[in-house]
Amino acid sequence: MKYKALALSLAAALASTAQADEGQWQPHQLAQLQSQLTAKGIEISGSQLADLNQYPMNAIVSLGYCSASFVSPKGLVVTNHHCAYGMIQNNSSKDNNLIEKGFLAKTLEQELPAGPQERLYITEAVTDVTKQVSGELDAALSGAARFDAIENNRKQLIKDCESDANYRCSVVSFHHGMEYFLIKQLMIQDVRLVYAPSEAIGNYGGDIDNFEYPRHTGDYSFVRGYVGKDGKPAPYSTDNVPYTPKSFLKVNASGVKQGDGILLAGYPGRTSRYRLASEIEFAASWQYPAMVNTYTQMINTIDRLSATDGDLKVKYASRVKSLNNRMKKLQGLLDGFKVTDIHAIKVSQQQALLAWIASDTANQQYQSAVDGLAAQLIKEHAFLKQNYYFQNAKQSDLLAAATTLYRLAVESQKPDAERKIGYQARDLKMIEARLKRMERSFHPTMDVTLWAEQLAEYLAQPAETRVAALDKALNLSPGQTQEALISALTPLYTSTSLASNDGRLAWLGKTPAEFQQSQDPFIQLAVALFETNMALEEQEKQLDGEMSIVRPAYMQAIIAYNKAQGKPVYPDANSTLRITYGSVDGYPAVDGVYKTPFTSVKGLIAKKGPFPFNAPEDLIAAYQAGKTYGYFYDTLEHTAKPSWGCKLFGCETTAPKAFNSVPVNFLSSADTTGGNSGSAVMNGKGELVGLNFDSTYESITKDWYFNPEITRAIHVDIRYMLWLMEHVHGAQNLLAEMTIVRDAE
Repeated sequence: MKYKALALSLAAALASTAQADEGQWQPHQLAQLQSQLTAKGIEISGSQLADLNQYPMNAIVSLGYCSASFVSPKGLVVTNHHCAYGMIQNNSSKDNNLIEKGFLAKTLEQELPAGPQERLYITEAVTDVTKQVSGELDAALSGAARFDAIENNRKQLIKDCESDANYRCSVVSFHHGMEYFLIKQLMIQDVRLVYAPSEAIGNYGGDIDNFEYPRHTGDYSFVRGYVGKDGKPAPYSTDNVPYTPKSFLKVNASGVKQGDGILLAGYPGRTSRYRLASEIEFAASWQYPAMVNTYTQMINTIDRLSATDGDLKVKYASRVKSLNNRMKKLQGLLDGFKVTDIHAIKVSQQQALLAWIASDTANQQYQSAVDGLAAQLIKEHAFLKQNYYFQNAKQSDLLAAATTLYRLAVESQKPDAERKIGYQARDLKMIEARLKRMERSFHPTMDVTLWAEQLAEYLAQPAETRVAALDKALNLSPGQTQEALISALTPLYTSTSLASNDGRLAWLGKTPAEFQQSQDPFIQLAVALFETNMALEEQEKQLDGEMSIVRPAYMQAIIAYNKAQGKPVYPDANSTLRITYGSVDGYPAVDGVYKTPFTSVKGLIAKKGPFPFNAPEDLIAAYQAGKTYGYFYDTLEHTAKPSWGCKLFGCETTAPKAFNSVPVNFLSSADTTGGNSGSAVMNGKGELVGLNFDSTYESITKDWYFNPEITRAIHVDIRYMLWLMEHVHGAQNLLAEMTIVRDAE
């Protein structure tokens, strides 16, 4: 107990005394953080960063699942290699595998269509619409009725915003429903693959090095946005021309050095910084282990079937990479929960909040919010456990397509304003694009094997988790093996029209009656499960509606508590545009081990070995030939800075030594999470100096708790990218497009 108390007191001291770089800030909040930016050496003012119409924020782009940025006046966009992986896969085959070979278009004409579902989203406006969404709701509304009222208000705002079809709008909740903002984004529909290094560079170290450091990964790729000749977004056409962005990032070839302040801008996915201790307990004891088990099964199956089939390997390369990434992150969270007792830290934080509430009668209005949220979470967790295996039992891509198509047919019978978000007229192109994408990412052998595997897992669960409609439709019974299920399910694949692109698209526009009369086995299954799916959706709406009262009330308590201490509060990440700042710095990984902030080509070559450490021979030859001159070569001395722990207890620091190589990756204390992949890492002037692509293993728990001592993000150094482009891959045509600057000597 003494040790735990010491750990908690140290955590509290750390939170209050360290120069924490925590915070995934909404752009408009940056004006309040000017003193922190100045302390980091950031020259751009907070007010300029808050303006989405000014440099550099008007150059930041979303892919819908990753971050990116414009780097030329011709719509050239840089992002991570792993973010462009699906685009590379879309243009690969077993006979022309661009994942293994890499790709470079020397001319615009050689650039390849990224895929029918790919988009570039440019955020142009963010407007507070809290009053319109939830501020005028009847206080008596609760549950599903409240959920529907909020959804209807959101849909109306989106409809008004999308009067121009070139824009994609969304109404997103912040602080878990306490605030709502309308996000207006220009949507570029024609995206093309321009340049991607081979997997031996872009994924150097593979899943072995994922979330690890030191890293030597060239995780970057270039794509381009195209528009019609009138300058407006348009579907893919050979007549389209490169998009001219309002701004593009300058590229600083001098890079950064240890201690430099940096900015990082992108679209972080999800964090859980304001969750309760009970939510950590649920995630650690049940949710994450269940997900790890599912992902492990799927990865092993894909790897096994792909090992001897080149077509399967290409078609499922992107999916298995995504699964590996998710699985390692989940395992890292579980390991991190053991190393750092975040549950105890959250308990301590909650006790401090409750003490503050009890300290003043004016604060006691918040007690019901804390109690209400705790009670609601019990119901929510029970619902998640009850339905986890049923949702996994519908893992077939063909069943998913059939379910989407039938739901679209049902929703299409309603006026557009009454349809569920995701099935309105505005969504038709994206639904069609997803159906077309299956041509490059689906194979019946893999699909039936993965589906049977999850059905077998579903059948192994207690009887109360079973769903009668599914059991009846597939004639399921306890004890069926995966092999028996494969045998039973395989005939469905030979008698369906959904296995072909034309067959899937033919169902667009059909009526519910046509679906109900169909003899297609997957259509029949989708129809049979529809009422069950709708009942579960209604139950989820009820829970979400109830949560939309208690969670915002809890966040009001959190914000009031922090305001009383003079602290601003950033919202949890929710895939919207955010800015974070930090410093280039290493960290104390384990006892006696300090990880320095830079890695090098010299270290990459020393690490060379069998896949995934198969460094390309042309890279090695270029380096050994001495093509390291110019501004790529770092000769500065780098010193391991004393850590926070050293400042408290005293310890040795590493003596300065010359770097003498091309930097490959570097670390910073920026606050990032999934979705930040591809985010622009900028110096204090807003010039591009790298790309975010990963976090260290010790940092994975930052989704729940930010520890400034060990939380580090990993970035590709711009000098490595430029060196490869100039001296290894001959991408001079792209270098000529960019504005490349250097710091004064």
